[in-house]
Amino acid sequence: MTTDTPARLLQLLSLLQTPREWPGGELADRLGVSRRTVRRDIDRLRELGYPVQASLGSDGGYRLVAGKAMPPLVLDDEEAVAIAVGLRAGAGHALEGVDEASVRALAKLEQVLPARLRHRVSTLQAATTPLTSGDGASIAPETLTVIASTVAGQERLRFAYRAKDGTESRRLTEPYRLVSTGRRWYLVAYDLDREDWRTFRVDRVADPFATGARFTPRELPTGSAAEYLRRSIQLRPDAYEYELDVTFEAPTEFVTARLPTWLGTPDAHPTAGTDGGDGCRLRATTSNPVEWVAMRLATLGCEFSVQGPPELVRCARELGARLSRSAGTEGTPGSAGR
Repeated sequence: MTTDTPARLLQLLSLLQTPREWPGGELADRLGVSRRTVRRDIDRLRELGYPVQASLGSDGGYRLVAGKAMPPLVLDDEEAVAIAVGLRAGAGHALEGVDEASVRALAKLEQVLPARLRHRVSTLQAATTPLTSGDGASIAPETLTVIASTVAGQERLRFAYRAKDGTESRRLTEPYRLVSTGRRWYLVAYDLDREDWRTFRVDRVADPFATGARFTPRELPTGSAAEYLRRSIQLRPDAYEYELDVTFEAPTEFVTARLPTWLGTPDAHPTAGTDGGDGCRLRATTSNPVEWVAMRLATLGCEFSVQGPPELVRCARELGARLSRSAGTEGTPGSAGR
């Protein structure tokens, strides 16, 4: 019998967070208390904001349902390790769709993990070999969690930074946002020494240190961190830029939902559709490798046609032929981007 009320409430909450309905009698047996005590404990959980739903009947059942707000979760050791490993794997290799919210979640989880569970997470992480983009831009998850914590806490961040030409420097910043492009993580921050906004590739950041000094966030020159990063990359003199021109045989909403936001939004282009359906056209400036863009376009799930640049047309043609050969069918030379 669990006589300690807080411990019993945690045990009850852990049971209710499994996706099933628990009869009152079974909960009473599991906790070693009376059904009346179970009912009182259910009321206490409701007072704490947990939406526990009761069903009518001779035994009466209880289950945790979705509420208006996210209540605290109780995780066992295996669940905590599984979530931490998954978040670290995604965050450390800039998988598209694993954005700053995931990194913040990882920072919160790792902050409260017991040492024995941290060791298990590190061991599992070291035993896996992720598939990366091949440019060596891997990131230690600890670097991301430190940066994410300072962003969330509005705390000044100091770190060592290595520029593209190998020049090393120390930076003191007011971190604003982490942005993932699908291939890399970037930090958008106000550089206090240079008195201006800057973007930093996180894989070039070393020894990030939260100073403890709080700050009031400044107003970003553009509407969003993603837009600021996009413009920053375009303005870099060492970046090879080219103009994308692609039409899609799918509605604007369909394509927009599947394209990285920093590439921009395609415009409606009815003549690009088939059978009288809606189509759209994307015109954007990017410095991403044409191989990556071709692969990204090929995974959108709709027909498309590449008008430019010529390098992307050739790359799309070669990719299409390669995929056709892998399926036992030769590609058609005139089917670039189709």
